[in-house]
Amino acid sequence: MIKNYDVVIIGGGPAGISCAYNASKLGLKTLLIEKNNYLGGQITGALVIPMMKSSSDNINTDFFESMIEYSKQYGAQATYLDGNSAWLNPVLLKIVFERMLKDTGADILFDSELINIELDKNIKSIKILSNGLSLHIESKYFVDCTGDSKLCKMANCNFIDDNCKFQPESLRFIVSNVNLDKFSEQILKLDTDRSVTSAYKIGSDIHLSTAYTFDSNKVWGLSRIFKSAVLAKDLEYKDTAYFQIFTIAGMPNSLAFNCPRLQNSSTDNAFTHSDSLIEARAAILRLHAFMKKYFNGFDNSFISQIADMTGIRVSKRPKTKYIYKLEDIMSQKTFNNPVLTADYPVDIHSNKENSSILHAVKKYFLPIESLMSEDFENLFVAGRNVGAEFEAQAALRIQKSCLSMGEAVAKYIYKFL
Repeated sequence: MIKNYDVVIIGGGPAGISCAYNASKLGLKTLLIEKNNYLGGQITGALVIPMMKSSSDNINTDFFESMIEYSKQYGAQATYLDGNSAWLNPVLLKIVFERMLKDTGADILFDSELINIELDKNIKSIKILSNGLSLHIESKYFVDCTGDSKLCKMANCNFIDDNCKFQPESLRFIVSNVNLDKFSEQILKLDTDRSVTSAYKIGSDIHLSTAYTFDSNKVWGLSRIFKSAVLAKDLEYKDTAYFQIFTIAGMPNSLAFNCPRLQNSSTDNAFTHSDSLIEARAAILRLHAFMKKYFNGFDNSFISQIADMTGIRVSKRPKTKYIYKLEDIMSQKTFNNPVLTADYPVDIHSNKENSSILHAVKKYFLPIESLMSEDFENLFVAGRNVGAEFEAQAALRIQKSCLSMGEAVAKYIYKFL
């Protein structure tokens, strides 16, 4: 069976969903291919919520604004104290994203893996395995939104050479049946830094956020508790590398944990990643027991969900027609065809103490050429695999920017069809 499309998007994460939504809405015959049986990628599968706040005057935000409105209808959205409207429910978003795409008429294929491609001067067609069936798909344009650049790898594209630089992955989890009244009262007393720890009542629900890291170059309000837990051997020192929690829209009395970090990101051994996942799940048990012992409100709590996939911050990125650099961010370089504006900082995580970087910046711009393959005229990338050097990608990787990338690619392709 041969299927024909105007645009085929591989990867149903933030960039892929946004690209498919906008392409289909513009009237292009659109197919979105996803390896899992749900949409959302890092948002839903890795529990990476809420979306980080960025510039309020961003461009290519049609999908973001529609997503917020759809999410409100499903009780999957809250607006926090700082005005961030993207506090979202990762479970309900699986339904929200499906409804958004089906309402535009886009085709979706779940449980589908890319297994082969046909090349001439451009990418002519792809072959996928979907629910045990082999499908041959032709398209005028292809967009790699896999994060790991699977389509680009299969097409033997050239890649940016910075494999020695990486950021640790995280394995997020959710704890439910927490008494947030007791917990919020305790953490607000322990930490008076409202840029780190805050609590806010939205309707009848408490929403809050707090954090701690083992970095000694910052004063943390929760420091005494974490250090006491390490001394008492209730936590291992590596468990304290990074700790961050948020409440969840539409999920009262639950907390999303942005931790623990995977301890070993080496690719030298095929078993390393699996061993790191086993260690991370053991750390989740320690962290939950720690919360029960040292914080109020956790007596009857339980671990209700562990992410299906790890939270990945950086991966291999193909060479594009313009490689975006840190100096482009710092100089606020402008471009003829910007796809987004943002002011999210250069955010580089490290498993080494005092080695993480959170460098504030002013508004910056990303050109469409950083989403256009250097190797094939009908191949684009969008999302975590943006054509950017490591330091610049560390600012661009947030979900809100990825949504804008996907949208911009769809609109750019539409101009030429």
